[in-house]
Amino acid sequence: MPIQAELAHAVAGTRRPLAQALHAPRVIYHSPEVFRLEAERYFKRDWLFVGREEELAEPGDFLTHRVVGEPIVVARDNTGALNAFYNMCVHRGVEVAYGCGNTRSFKCPYHGWVYGLDGSLSGAAYMKDSPGFEIRQERLRPLRVATWRRNIFVSFDEAAPPLEMYLASWERDFAFLGMERCRLGNKIEMELNCNWKFISENLMDFYHVGVLHAKTFGARFSWEDDKVRLEPDGRIKIFYNAGPPTPGAEPLLGKMPWLEDHPFSFACTGYLPPNLTVFGRIDCVRPMIAWPLAVDRTKVLIYHLFPEEFFARPGFQETLKIYRDYQLTVLEEDRSMIESMQLAMASPAYRPGRMSVLEKPLHHYINGYLDRMLGADTRREAAE
Repeated sequence: MPIQAELAHAVAGTRRPLAQALHAPRVIYHSPEVFRLEAERYFKRDWLFVGREEELAEPGDFLTHRVVGEPIVVARDNTGALNAFYNMCVHRGVEVAYGCGNTRSFKCPYHGWVYGLDGSLSGAAYMKDSPGFEIRQERLRPLRVATWRRNIFVSFDEAAPPLEMYLASWERDFAFLGMERCRLGNKIEMELNCNWKFISENLMDFYHVGVLHAKTFGARFSWEDDKVRLEPDGRIKIFYNAGPPTPGAEPLLGKMPWLEDHPFSFACTGYLPPNLTVFGRIDCVRPMIAWPLAVDRTKVLIYHLFPEEFFARPGFQETLKIYRDYQLTVLEEDRSMIESMQLAMASPAYRPGRMSVLEKPLHHYINGYLDRMLGADTRREAAE
C-alpha cells in the first residue's frame, strides 16, 4: 500500500472532531517514508526561522544549518545584505562552511573553489583549461531569505508567498511583543531522542502542565478557552497566565518597557508551521524551534530575547544564567516523557488513546499537519 494511502487509513480516528478523536498512530512518528514525505510537503514549502539578525551583525558573519537533510548557510556580505544558499560546492557538493563564525569568503576544503559572501564563485583553480567553463556563471545555489522584526527566515520554495504575506496575521497579533527591540540573551541547543512533532505537541498540551510541571510553573498556569485561537494551516495563538520563566515566577527583571500595562502573569504562545513556537512573557520572548535530524531524533533550539536596555543592568549576565538554568530544568521534565512516548512508537503493541477536551490545541496542531500531508478532504470525510 502506498504510504499516503496507509497514512490516510491509519489516521482516520485522529481526523474526527475532538470529542471523538484518537491520538495519532505510531506510523507518523516512526515511519521513514512519512519522514521523507514531511520534508517535501512541509519543510520545503514554508518559510523557516533560522536565527536572529544579531547573530549575523557584521559583514562576514555566517551560520549553518541542516534542514531535513539539506545543508544551508546564511551570511551577511560586505554590503550588509543577508544571503542564503545551499551549503554545497557546485563542483562536487562538499560543504564549504561549518558551524558559525566570521569569514572573508567560503573555500571548499576538497578542491579549493572559493565563494564570496553572496555565494558567487570567485576562484576555481585550473578550471580555465576547461572549455566553456565560465566562473562568473557559477555560484552556490541560492535560497530565499527575508527578515521579520530581526528574525531571519529562509525558504526552499520559489513559489512561496513573500514573508510579509506569510506572517501577516502574526504581525497583527504579535507585533506588540517588540521582538525587533530585543536582543539575544542566550541560546540553548540540545538533542532529544524523539520525533520532531512530539516537541510541538508537548508545547500545545495543556493537559500535562499541572502534573508534570507541578513543581516548576504548573501551579501558576491558567487559561480561558476563548483565548485559544485555532487558525488555518494548523496555526495556533494562545493568551493565558503563567508569569516570568524563572523559579517561583519571580519578576527578576521587571516588565519589558512596552508591556508596562500588562500584568506580571501575562503569557502568550504562537505556533507557526512547521516547527516554530514563540512564547511571550512580561519580561522576555522565547522562540523555540524543533529541527528534525532523523525520524526519532530532533535538535531543539531556544532563544531568550530581552529588551536592549536590560543588557546594561548590573548583574544581568548572572540573571541570564538563572533564566537559562530554569529553562533547562523544564526541558528535562519534558524530555523524559517525550522520549518515553517515542519508545512506545517502536512497539506494535501501541494503540492510540482517546484525546481529552484539554488537548484542543494539540488536536488542531496534528490535524493541520495532516491537512498538509493528506489534504483537508480527509478530515471532512472522517467527520461524516
